[in-house]
Amino acid sequence: MIGPLRKRNSRLALGLAAASLAAVAVACGTDYYEIPIETPIQPKLDVSPFQRVLVLGFVAGGTDDVDANQETVRLLRSQLRTKSSLKVIDADIVQLIEVARDQSQGGSDEAGPREGGAPPRATNGSDRSAPGVALPSNIKDEKDLEPYERLFANTAYWKRIGEEYQNPLIVTGTVLFTGRSTSGFVQRDQETFDSLGRRRVIPTRMYMERKGFILRPKFIFIDGRSGATMYSESYREEILYNAQQNTPALSSYFELMDRLVPNFLSALSSQKIRGTRVLLK
Repeated sequence: MIGPLRKRNSRLALGLAAASLAAVAVACGTDYYEIPIETPIQPKLDVSPFQRVLVLGFVAGGTDDVDANQETVRLLRSQLRTKSSLKVIDADIVQLIEVARDQSQGGSDEAGPREGGAPPRATNGSDRSAPGVALPSNIKDEKDLEPYERLFANTAYWKRIGEEYQNPLIVTGTVLFTGRSTSGFVQRDQETFDSLGRRRVIPTRMYMERKGFILRPKFIFIDGRSGATMYSESYREEILYNAQQNTPALSSYFELMDRLVPNFLSALSSQKIRGTRVLLK
């Protein structure tokens, strides 16, 4: 009976000692430091069959303060030039809204501009996409984008684009960049100091009016050899500011795209997500 009793007493003593050390650490403050880490992300697509990539254009809508089609194409091409092994094709940016409207009205499907900005090649329009279907003239929300989705299912059109540019990987999709205003109670951390100079952070609720932007891109990757969609993914990012803060729409667009670019690149090549871990001394 003495053995078990001594073991219990020993464990109790160790527990009291550990609790005492923890109390001393809390009282004296705990030192800690951050260590940068990198997490590898495997690509979602097998791009080994391709040597070239063509960011053709996007069906874009929302606020008129930003040309989302033009800015998205330029940004993605720039990122791919530095962070992808594929050769980025330099071509005029295609206004896919006009292409979709032309197809819906029974017009000919153009193959887009040739590399270097040469005029497009005319076709006989044998693969028209749902002729006679009216498309919204102004794209303001996701509902307005839905009728344009049939453009990406027109495999004959995209195959012809691929033939024009030596069968590259084609990047296209939709981009909706809209403004937003909201009001309500938000929780903020308020910093205070007592009479001894000790800092305290108190969560408080306050009523605020805020405004900002929402970015909803959908990236579609098409096989230029067949015109078929290989992969697509949609995203949504939002940013809000104090109502009195005047932030340009273009600045907010780039800030939101900065959050999405790593996800876009991860579809094509291995990427590393950088972060930190906190270690206690």
